[in-house]
Amino acid sequence: MQLFFNPNITKETKQITFDKEESRHIVRVLRKKEGDLLHITNGAGFLFFVEITIANDKRCLTTVVKYENKPNNRDYYLHLAIAPTKNNDRLEWFLEKATEIGIDEITPIICDNSERKIIKIDRLAKIVQSAMKQSLQFTLPKLNNPIKFSEFIKQNFTEEIYIAHCEENIEKKFLQNSVQKNGKYTVLIGPEGDFSSKEIETSLSSNFLPISLGENRLRTETAGLNVVQSIAFIHQ
Repeated sequence: MQLFFNPNITKETKQITFDKEESRHIVRVLRKKEGDLLHITNGAGFLFFVEITIANDKRCLTTVVKYENKPNNRDYYLHLAIAPTKNNDRLEWFLEKATEIGIDEITPIICDNSERKIIKIDRLAKIVQSAMKQSLQFTLPKLNNPIKFSEFIKQNFTEEIYIAHCEENIEKKFLQNSVQKNGKYTVLIGPEGDFSSKEIETSLSSNFLPISLGENRLRTETAGLNVVQSIAFIHQ
């Protein structure tokens, strides 16, 4: 299945017109013609079947034939608050793989030791959209704007909350031994230089539970993916 994404489609939509770039891809690359069916998701748990009525490589026009409700069947909700990596490619790699495995919400957090404090959120959004389509999912993970750690931590959290850090003098439990199945989780992942002592102290005083991701010291993006995979494994 070749899956397209259009966030503006609703159950009431009758016709969909593709932009020039996607029209060219559909007609020139995929060699689709009038009468062929395409599959589109709005990222909100719906799959739309549309028929090409005008196969123009500059303005491809389609008519909605039917739609199906494709809800997210995961029985948990995972929100990862992760510090942007110094190398932007590594953050993009994490977003791609995390989306493929299964994640619900991502917030870039700017920490005391963050080496990258400015990110291009529009580009990251495209990475997430592409990964959703590639993995044939119909619910788009929520990608929030960057926020300072000091502001993020002030929220009124009602879910299970965890922080993965490298401080050795604080007792930590393994993530898989801490989470309750079928729950809602928020996990903090710090930058390459780890969270500062002040940030760790603040998180613990805010009732975040310290967790270990293993004996090896992991890169930020690896630690993030470790969490995503571990939560997914627990719920298999």
